[in-house]
Amino acid sequence: MATQSVTKYSRIALELQAPVARITLDNPPLNVIDIPMMEELAEVLTEVEARSDISVLIIGGSQKAFSAGVDVGAHTPDKVEQMLAKFHRVIRMLVSSKKVSIAAVHGNCLGGGAELAMVCDIAYTSELATWAFPEIKLGCYPPVAVTALAALVGQKHAADLVLTGRSITGREAANIGLANSVVPEVDLEHTVTDAVRHLSELSPAALAIAKKAIYSWDAIHFDKGLARAEKIYFDDSMKTDDAREGISAFLEKRSPIWKGK
Repeated sequence: MATQSVTKYSRIALELQAPVARITLDNPPLNVIDIPMMEELAEVLTEVEARSDISVLIIGGSQKAFSAGVDVGAHTPDKVEQMLAKFHRVIRMLVSSKKVSIAAVHGNCLGGGAELAMVCDIAYTSELATWAFPEIKLGCYPPVAVTALAALVGQKHAADLVLTGRSITGREAANIGLANSVVPEVDLEHTVTDAVRHLSELSPAALAIAKKAIYSWDAIHFDKGLARAEKIYFDDSMKTDDAREGISAFLEKRSPIWKGK
């Protein structure tokens, strides 16, 4: 059996036991993805990608949640461009990775957390999990989801989730194709372990090449689409009064007063 090593960072933990790497989001209580976590994720993903003995990557959350999403405080005008660049770097690294990525989702999986899970190759969700893309309630939108969600769940489901910001259960997430399967929370780790066991018996080279081929068409559209979504986010969305009001209202714990401009 391969030697196991665990490295604890300030916001995440990395466990290596070839051929598997496990990243645990660990920013209690809800594993909010702040800028330090984004930087640690990029560092760890670079390390994992360089390891020829790793073929499977698991991403999960500690304690009661996968992740409640990207830090709302990082959406202010002085931070938003840096935040989006760092978060989308992580997303692009996952999308282009040669490793087979598995999201193990329990508890809240919201906003940027849901985007992180949806770009993994495989996603298993607890039936008690809560998925949502609630950015519209802050007066903005989720750039990764508007780019790639329709390819996973279809245009109508994607529009529903993005435009309403409503929450769905793990069961509904699996039913519409946002997750591969839904299981009782007590069975989530066993389900992931079974998948890892099967993948570990396969050729790492074949897995990497097959993954590249699976996404060869979508990758072209994802790169261009995300770049376009980012431009609209900065040029249009972040310049509206409503976006500023939505962020401020959330941080001040009050209801927003929309102006429609």
